[in-house]
Amino acid sequence: MIFKEWAENDTLIGKVCLITGATSGIGKETALALAGMGADLIITGRDEEKTAAVVQEIREFSKNENVNYLIADFSDLDQIRKLVDQFNHKYSKLHVLINNAGVYLPKRIITKYGVEKTFLVNYLAPFLLTNLLLDSLKSSCSSRIINVSSDAHKYGNIDLDDLEISKLYTGMKAYSRSKLANILFTYSLSEMLKEDRICVNALHPGHVATDIWDGGFGILSNMMKKIIGRFSITPKEGADNSIFLAVSPDINQDCGNYYVRRETVRSSDLSYDQHLAKDLWNKSEELVGLS
Repeated sequence: MIFKEWAENDTLIGKVCLITGATSGIGKETALALAGMGADLIITGRDEEKTAAVVQEIREFSKNENVNYLIADFSDLDQIRKLVDQFNHKYSKLHVLINNAGVYLPKRIITKYGVEKTFLVNYLAPFLLTNLLLDSLKSSCSSRIINVSSDAHKYGNIDLDDLEISKLYTGMKAYSRSKLANILFTYSLSEMLKEDRICVNALHPGHVATDIWDGGFGILSNMMKKIIGRFSITPKEGADNSIFLAVSPDINQDCGNYYVRRETVRSSDLSYDQHLAKDLWNKSEELVGLS
């Protein structure tokens, strides 16, 4: 069993943990593990019926009744704000935030915010969510922010003048760009919060066969998912890195890093570009309406 060494010790009793996109795949497996460790757990999903059913499943599996949910479509920033309002109404502290929700879109979709949808869901939504939850994170002792990125970031580039990807769109181009943005955000936020006892890290979960690829290759999706599955790890194995960063007692001394298989590794050269990181942050604040 993953994390048996900590799961038996009720590691997270009294800790409030929020995991986005936790109705399936890596997010769900992470939620099952954290609930089993006694966390006061909140998961997010888009469909209320499905999310409620997953919450009940987690409660029954973990024998933990302190599992609840919040509903938001991460392609709508107004719903992110509503989610935060609902969270703040019930909770005053947040000890662990795991930005796990993500999409892969084969077709270019432009949102009302003037950016392509993959960038919005995978990066701008967690950027806004995290910033709106900072007060709750700061009021908690040694809190943690975990951003689920991907090794695909190594193929990413960011043109802040063309966040619609108006030329030569591909699903992987959009996906890798959003994952690069996650890591740039992680490093910037970690530096910003180093005096606040908030540990921020990013991770690559491994190549996991999850529902994120459903429909991602058009009419070839079923075939491609089977092919990917042959060379992929399971969602439970993919969740290991997220659980490790949420629970390991050593992490508070090792922040602002990119993790693969529980180890810090160097991310792409571009992910350390401080000028790009600053410009991205400023542009992101403008797009989501933060000052």
